[in-house]
Amino acid sequence: MKISDGFWLNKPGYSVNYATQMYSIETDERSVTVYATNQWIGNRGMTLGGPMLTVRFTSTLANSIKVTIEHFRGAKKKTPSFTLYEDASFKPQVTKNDDGSYELISGSTKVKIGAQGTEWNISYWYGDKLLTKSGWRTTSLIEEEEWLTQNRRTAASGSRFFAKTDDGETSYIREMLNIAVGEYIYGFGEKFSTFVKNGQTVEVWNNDGGTCSEQSYKSIPFFVSSRNYGVFVNDPGNVTFEVASETVSKTAFTVPGQKMEYFIFGGNTVADVISAYTDLTGKPALPPAYSFGLWLSTSFTTSYDEETVNSFIDEMKRRDIPLDVFHFDCFWMKEFEWTSFEWDSRMFPDPKGMISRLKDRGLKVCVWINPYVSQKAPCFDELMKKGYFIKNKDGSVFQCDMWQPGLAIIDFTDPGAREWFASKIKGLAELGVDAIKTDFGERIPTDVIYSDGSDPYKMHNYYTYLYNKTVFEALRDVKGVNNACLFARSATVGGQQFPVHWGGDCFSNYESMWETLRGGLSLCLSGFGFFSHDISGFEATGTPDLYKRWTAFGLMSTHSRYHGNSSYRVPWNFDEESCDVSRHFVKLKGRLMPYLFANAVNTHKTGVPMMRAMVVDYSSDRAALTVDTQYMLGDTLLTAPVFNEEGVCDFYLPAGGTWTDIQTGEQLEGGSWYTKKYDYFGMPLYAKPDSIIVYGDYKGKAEYDYADNMKIVVYGLADGHTAEAVVYDKDAQPAASVKAVRSGDTITVTVTGTDKPFTAESAQGLTVITK
Repeated sequence: MKISDGFWLNKPGYSVNYATQMYSIETDERSVTVYATNQWIGNRGMTLGGPMLTVRFTSTLANSIKVTIEHFRGAKKKTPSFTLYEDASFKPQVTKNDDGSYELISGSTKVKIGAQGTEWNISYWYGDKLLTKSGWRTTSLIEEEEWLTQNRRTAASGSRFFAKTDDGETSYIREMLNIAVGEYIYGFGEKFSTFVKNGQTVEVWNNDGGTCSEQSYKSIPFFVSSRNYGVFVNDPGNVTFEVASETVSKTAFTVPGQKMEYFIFGGNTVADVISAYTDLTGKPALPPAYSFGLWLSTSFTTSYDEETVNSFIDEMKRRDIPLDVFHFDCFWMKEFEWTSFEWDSRMFPDPKGMISRLKDRGLKVCVWINPYVSQKAPCFDELMKKGYFIKNKDGSVFQCDMWQPGLAIIDFTDPGAREWFASKIKGLAELGVDAIKTDFGERIPTDVIYSDGSDPYKMHNYYTYLYNKTVFEALRDVKGVNNACLFARSATVGGQQFPVHWGGDCFSNYESMWETLRGGLSLCLSGFGFFSHDISGFEATGTPDLYKRWTAFGLMSTHSRYHGNSSYRVPWNFDEESCDVSRHFVKLKGRLMPYLFANAVNTHKTGVPMMRAMVVDYSSDRAALTVDTQYMLGDTLLTAPVFNEEGVCDFYLPAGGTWTDIQTGEQLEGGSWYTKKYDYFGMPLYAKPDSIIVYGDYKGKAEYDYADNMKIVVYGLADGHTAEAVVYDKDAQPAASVKAVRSGDTITVTVTGTDKPFTAESAQGLTVITK
């Protein structure tokens, strides 16, 4: 939200009252509260009227500072609110210094607050390192003049299914935090724009806009900094961020209304920050082991029945391309009747038998749904009669003809509607369905009312949380803990608890492949642990060249799915080599499962994303801060997709030792950029220095005994250094521990926790002794 006209003036129609003087300060054992006036108070007469901001600093979790900025406390409280896992018993340390200033300390993170009577001066620290600060002309109350409000409301009106962002508020709270020299800002959810967000305006407002625009399916009011801090604005509404865009030395964020609450997290690394953020908003659930294998889809508007499905599965088997999941997209239901939860009997006359036959072949099954119900759906009248749809303000059912005729939207604030929807999911699960693709949930209207009285503007983003939570928990009730799996498109804060998420509608070209990666990296910097995308693109049909390059990228992502719009994405439809490439990378990923699943367990425990930008682990390496064409797949494996027909890839290996290509064995020193050319079976896949990767005895299914016949490979271990790894079973229980110690030209590998056979080797060709 830009309201300034250069540095000194504001745009017509806005008045801004800045926190200017810390007029008085109060403390208790858990907080510091500052009463900030909008001017310097020189005499009693200056206390007669005028806005004052009440700013409270406290902490409810270690290494986080909670900041509340409030104007009118009596303003109406609007729901819903994000579910946060705060610790009511947590007690920060509050101290007053000799100079009258204050400190509130939470773990190693603290806020310093100036003395009473002085200018507005707030700074945030991690240990002795300054993270960011606010000061003169930063924290403020913005008020809008009536004529501007009317003009804005007129401009905001639009199609009934395109939700308006204007919620009628005429007051805003804005905070501005300093951006230091050389500092970069990332995150805000799944943003397909430039990876580094400096210079951008970011609106936290979910939309169905594909991967080629500034719109986002998954908007998250959370960002991280290369200086190892993060900021989460606790508001499900339309939070607007100006990242070095209005005031170029500041990250500004604005919420409508009389109150803002935000949290600032500090850490040694960006990984620490994300872990702290997910302590507050929820850790990702652990996806089942099978979900890391290859998924094959019917695609969207293609024609298919059980014979078609079987022909794909038969051909994948004949060509020795291992497959774990088969996905039925929308047309498992009859056209014009989505989402009815009823199989189209013309195409699938025996769904129970068909699913049973697929299970007999060792496959898991996924089906598509969304939260919209066509007027032609058999269940429509029942749902309308029970009041389970979102309503217009006059009490009638909200309907439109976009996507499905007479479409209505499930009201997940209604307990009965949730129960009904969950019963349908449980029915599918009892039929044998293992995973649910929860599509849509972004274009939620705002000129509506909800069963529980929720504010429609705050519900616009929040809706997807209730939708995906309902489906995930219904699956979990039937399948059990660690066995529920979604393939979700929309999300908001907390949505990371219901994995997996995929990147939406991308085009079939290299530019879209890159924007897909940027979106995934931004999402995973926003608390989401797992990420997938439509291999070779969703819209149109790509070339065999693109298909093979995207296959490598897709199989070296946490989750891997062939899916498209109007054409089948089976590899033999492209060329014979596509089948070979698919087979190669599916089997490589299968062999990597002991390593990959161990990292998935770590993501579930810590919240640190499994697929992550280089800055997460290497924020102290300046060359790594802006890299958006590669990533770490887990804590050890650097992965760089090839984004061109020439097969040329530029990639950066961070400083700190020798990196090793896990396919070729080539060793390169870190701290440099490299340019190499790859055939379709190659891409940069480099194990970091001082690491271990455990490979499994893969036999065609992603879920197997990862500790049986392990192949332990030690990479780039320096003399005197140690590397460790843990292998888990499919139930996330430790199955083996591996430790490697180098002394001179000998590496001693010790395996505990299992008596199953294994082998161990050094990628450097050193002597290995096993114990």
